Amino acid sequence: NEYKSYLREGYMKHHILYAVLVFATSSAKDPMVNVFAINTWPFTNATDSAFNVLLDTGTALDAVVAGCTRCELDQCDGTVGWGGSPDEDGHTTLDALVMEGSHQDTGAVIQLKGIREASQVARAVLQHTEHSILVGENATGFAESLGFKRKPMQSPKSIAMWEAWKKNKCQPNYWKNMVDSKTKCKPYVPEPTYEAYHPRPSVDRFSHDTIGMITLDWTGKMAVGTSTNGLRFKIPGRSSDSALPGCGAYVDNQVGGAVATGDGDIMMRFSPAFLAVELMRNGVSPVAAAKQAIARIAKKYPAFSGAVVTATKEGAFGVGCHNIPVFKYSVRDLSSPHVRLVSTNCTTHAF
Repeated sequence: NEYKSYLREGYMKHHILYAVLVFATSSAKDPMVNVFAINTWPFTNATDSAFNVLLDTGTALDAVVAGCTRCELDQCDGTVGWGGSPDEDGHTTLDALVMEGSHQDTGAVIQLKGIREASQVARAVLQHTEHSILVGENATGFAESLGFKRKPMQSPKSIAMWEAWKKNKCQPNYWKNMVDSKTKCKPYVPEPTYEAYHPRPSVDRFSHDTIGMITLDWTGKMAVGTSTNGLRFKIPGRSSDSALPGCGAYVDNQVGGAVATGDGDIMMRFSPAFLAVELMRNGVSPVAAAKQAIARIAKKYPAFSGAVVTATKEGAFGVGCHNIPVFKYSVRDLSSPHVRLVSTNCTTHAF
């Protein structure tokens, strides 16, 4: 036991010394200790929050929760956290997921009402239940039982957004095969005939969005997390892809992780995060894996927009994207004391 304690102490001293040397001299990185935080979009405050936890020798899961929570508090783009993206009834609800890479233990919440710290509640689901996902008011009750406080979820901005949408006869909306759904607000009556495929309303970045984050800690363990307030003017009860394991995020310590952002109702049908990780498991590069995961969706839905970000356990990154003029993601690792933004042009094709 003394010998193991000695080894652990030496191991930590080595990592602390290494971090100091990297920042002081910009020396080459040892891939065994290339801790990193990477996330979708230019949400750099979230990246910094996560990476600072890693520098303090926090776990990958600690870092993911810290990063996503920061975005919830910052209300990133109005599409993460409280006070944005009202549903048809004017309410803002939150979806979030966290997963650790050892055994794919997962905690998630969907349609969380009245609690602003969605990522922290998702972690509580992982740590304090045998379940993977809790939903709606029951998720809120679970959070309150652990001491989370119910707070208003609407903001003046979200209320104004919803009122303008109502004045515009509730357009666009996400009903289909309904009489008059494209010309007025509900209630609607089902059409007598069913059409299987309908062109979707335009779903751009600011009508939905997600922070998806991947982290690697000093011990080589990984985690992923997502957080969103979902699709603007969604039908109440709708789940995003973000909170579904394998759709919004997936991770395996032996391989790497992947996170997705975009038109969730389309993307969840293809489990792109799981697919990307499995492709990497079979030797595909992180760039090619992300592009192949996106291309599979684009083949069936060429008008959809979205992106997948991948990272291997060695710290190699990749992105695949479709119908986004310029997709940006944020990275921080030991090579620099600052977050760097990586841009990819993917206007009209998957790769």
